[in-house]
Amino acid sequence: MTTKPEQQERDHIDRFLASIRDRLPMLDPEVEGIVDRIQGLNRRFHRALDETLAEFKLDYAEWKLLGLLYREAEVYRSSPGRLARLMELSSGAITNRLDRLEEAGFLRRLPDPDDRRGILVELTAAGKRVYEETVGVQGRKEAFFASALSKGEQKQLNGLLRKLMLEFERAEGGPPPEDGA
Repeated sequence: MTTKPEQQERDHIDRFLASIRDRLPMLDPEVEGIVDRIQGLNRRFHRALDETLAEFKLDYAEWKLLGLLYREAEVYRSSPGRLARLMELSSGAITNRLDRLEEAGFLRRLPDPDDRRGILVELTAAGKRVYEETVGVQGRKEAFFASALSKGEQKQLNGLLRKLMLEFERAEGGPPPEDGA
């Protein structure tokens, strides 16, 4: 007895690609499927992150700033200028974010011991805690979404996405700053 091969489930991207196949034959449906699915997943991951950050009364830029300070070795300190460069923000924009995070008790400004005119920004215990909590909440959400794949499939998908990322990095002249994006 032969069984019919299991038909692959179709998602909204499949339906979209089928609807444009005849009108846009120059598009490779496999390539378009990859790009559209990555973009759709990206939007959904960002929406989940925005929901997580809203629970903690943070926006993405504030959270990223806390993360940059968190990754500053054991001192959790950096200069406002360096943070502005890493985040590609003007000095005014970084100052506004620093003010808000300082008011919330997540960081403090200290005199720079190497430059009496300068200051350093330091993550407080509360800032460290809120960053770790947001990462934990978001990590659990992401693990739930990724659980649609087996561990082997997750490794395989990571390998394939890494190949795509490396191709972009080569085309752009090297990897971007180490900020997780």
